[in-house]
Amino acid sequence: MPIDRTAPVSVDVPRGLAGVVVTNTVLGDVRGLEGFYHYRQYSAVDLAQSRSFEDVWHLMVHGELPDAERAVVFAAETAALRRLPEEVRAALPAIAAASGPSGPLAGLRSAMSLLGAVKGFRPMYDIDAEQRRADTMAAAASVPTLLTALYRLGRGLKPIEPRNDLPYAANYLYMLTGSEPDAERARAIEQYLISTVDHGFNASTFTARVIASTGADVAAALVGAVGALSGPLHGGAPSRALDTLDAIGTPDRIDPWIRERVLAKERIMGFGHPVYRTEDPRSRMLRGIAQQIGGPLVDFAVEVEQHVEAILAELKPGRELHTNVEFYAGVVMELCGLPREMFTPTFAAARVVGWSANILEQAQDSKIIRPAARYIGPQPPVAVPTMA
Repeated sequence: MPIDRTAPVSVDVPRGLAGVVVTNTVLGDVRGLEGFYHYRQYSAVDLAQSRSFEDVWHLMVHGELPDAERAVVFAAETAALRRLPEEVRAALPAIAAASGPSGPLAGLRSAMSLLGAVKGFRPMYDIDAEQRRADTMAAAASVPTLLTALYRLGRGLKPIEPRNDLPYAANYLYMLTGSEPDAERARAIEQYLISTVDHGFNASTFTARVIASTGADVAAALVGAVGALSGPLHGGAPSRALDTLDAIGTPDRIDPWIRERVLAKERIMGFGHPVYRTEDPRSRMLRGIAQQIGGPLVDFAVEVEQHVEAILAELKPGRELHTNVEFYAGVVMELCGLPREMFTPTFAAARVVGWSANILEQAQDSKIIRPAARYIGPQPPVAVPTMA
């Protein structure tokens, strides 16, 4: 008999689940109308300005900021997890070669799967909370090592082993370039990493939690999150924002270039956010970091930002459109010497901590995430045609 489409089997929600609350969390929140977001009870921007990346990592997975003694211990614990198992190291050249133009983020998906298998990660459904936490720590600490090794191998360079004596951000830059970074640039990247650790139920975090809700292992959840992050509409935008600056080229071209795109209703990469209706606090902080470093690129970026907002106020009055985190993140990473193909992977090196915290929280809930879809195809059932 035909399906009764009027039966109350589902609840209508906004397209893309926008604004739909799917669970409770103690990890943080994004207040789009206020231009504010936080990790647990602390302003994320305040944390980026005053604490280390390792301190924020501790906060996310252990629920509290460490005191001075515990901070030293935790930093040492995470540093000791940076080295890769030999089986993973041996496979990285092949993974880098296979990834080809897709780059290190694509390679990370394969490498993370292998890491989970080599380390014997078991389904989270079958292990206790302490083992889950240990698995997330081991996986997260390996991400910078994997990404930098894949990048260097892809360019015919030898991977550089991690150093236990360097903090997370400085070690990441060291493994990428082979040189110990100066304090200013290491701190700039550390602040960027802290500012992007977590950001509500974004696409990659939600993906990680959906997979975690099935009871799968930590590596499976992280691989799914990396896949979601790779999309240009999510984490794949920092380099594209710089491409916008390149396309404009010179100050005299700002107005005509921006006007043409606004009138054509084209997306301007680096501007706008699905949650914020005011200035993105991450962008504001990163603009300040960029201005501390200084240079022509920073001056040009600020000028472009001002022109975009002025043109929008003229052509689309009442519409709020500000720079998002990708715009000045790209500027900061460029100033600190990161190649553009490593911008989104660097984002992943930060967000893996937020994913880990969300995975751990989701694993405490035995309810699988299983939404519904509204069927709008031909009315069933239709007789299956016989083959002529």
